[in-house]
Amino acid sequence: MSLLDQWMESSSRRMARRMGRRSFLGKLGAVVAGTAALPLLPVARGHADNARAGAPPEDIDGPVGDPNACEYWRNCAIDGFLCGCCGGSYKTCPPGTEMSPTSWIGTCRNPIDKKDYVIWYNDCCGSNPCGRCLCNRNVGERAMHHPYRNNDINWCGGASSQIYNCSTAMVIGLAVEGQPEK
Repeated sequence: MSLLDQWMESSSRRMARRMGRRSFLGKLGAVVAGTAALPLLPVARGHADNARAGAPPEDIDGPVGDPNACEYWRNCAIDGFLCGCCGGSYKTCPPGTEMSPTSWIGTCRNPIDKKDYVIWYNDCCGSNPCGRCLCNRNVGERAMHHPYRNNDINWCGGASSQIYNCSTAMVIGLAVEGQPEK
C-alpha cells in the first residue's frame, strides 16, 4: 500500500470515529452550498489602483456635447438617472450619496476619434432615486449570467445603503482589439 493510500485510510478512520454520517453530510452540504453562493457575493470591479485608494479612476475628455444627454457617446450602456442632473457629475456622486464599490462596464465608440473606450458605470447609493435625466441605453448589454456587463442590476449591493440614486459613466481606457470576449 502506498503512503498516500495509508494516509487516506488513517484520515478516513479518524474522521469516522469523530463524526457521524449525518454530521458529515450536513457539513458537506454546507460546503457545497457555500461554494455555489460564492459567485453571488459583490465584487469591486473598478480600476485596480484607484479602487484600493477609494477614488474613481482618471477620466479622459470626450467630444464636445452634453454629458447629461442620453445620446452622449459615453452613456451608450447606461440604465438609470445621470448623476450630472442630480447634483453630481459624470464621475462624482451627489452630496448625501456614496459610490457603490461594485460596477458594470461597457464599450462605447467616441464619434470624434472613432475609437472604442471602456466605460466604468457606477451607481450612487444612499438617497431616493433622483428622477431626472433617465437614460436606458443597452448597447452591448449582456444577459444576466454576465452580470458585470449587465445594467439591469441594482449595483448598490456593496454600499452602506441599498437605495439607488443615480449612475456615473467614466472612461477608464481605450478598448484593445483582439481581446477574447468572456
